[in-house]
Amino acid sequence: MSATVLFVPGLRDHVEDHWQTHAARSIPGSVTVEPLTEDRLSRAARVAALDAALRVIEGEVVIAAHSAGCLMVAHWALTPSRAIKAALLVTPADVEHPLPPGYPAFDDLAANGWIPIPRAPLPFPATVVASRNDPLAGFARIERLAADWGAGLHDAGAVGHLNPAAGYGPWPDGQRLIEQLRQ
Repeated sequence: MSATVLFVPGLRDHVEDHWQTHAARSIPGSVTVEPLTEDRLSRAARVAALDAALRVIEGEVVIAAHSAGCLMVAHWALTPSRAIKAALLVTPADVEHPLPPGYPAFDDLAANGWIPIPRAPLPFPATVVASRNDPLAGFARIERLAADWGAGLHDAGAVGHLNPAAGYGPWPDGQRLIEQLRQ
C-alpha cells in the first residue's frame, strides 16, 4: 500500500485551479489540511491544524506542501508527533523579506510567529522545489533553505510561484515527484 499524501496549502488555503487541488483529486485517499476559520494568519494555529490532520492518518504519510505550507511543515518538524515518510516542499515563501502586494504584510507575519523560518534539518527525507523567477522567494534563498533543511533541491526552472497566477493548474511534474516519494 502506498503512503497517504497529505496536502498542506499555503496561506490562501484551497484554490480551485491550484496544482495541489488537481493532484488531490487524482490521488485516491489523499487528504488536505482543512482551512482555518479563525486565526487564519496564526502560525501556531496552522501548525496545530497540520498536526491534527496528521494524527488521524494511519500508515505512512508523504506531505505535499506549497508556499507558506512548507514553512508550516518546517515549524511542525521542530517537535514532530509522528514519523513522516517524505515531503515535497514546493516554492516555499520567503517570509523573512516583504512579500509582493496582495500577500500578508511583513509585520503581520512577524507578529503571528512566521519569522524566523526554521533552519533545523528536517527529520525526514524532503525535496524542495525552487523556481528561478518566484516573486515570493529568490532562488538562492530557497537553495540555502533546502540545504539547511537537509533536503534535495529540484530546480523547476522559471515557473513563477507555481500557482494559477503563474499558469499552473495541473502540474504533471509535481504528481511525478509525489509518486516518487510515495514508493
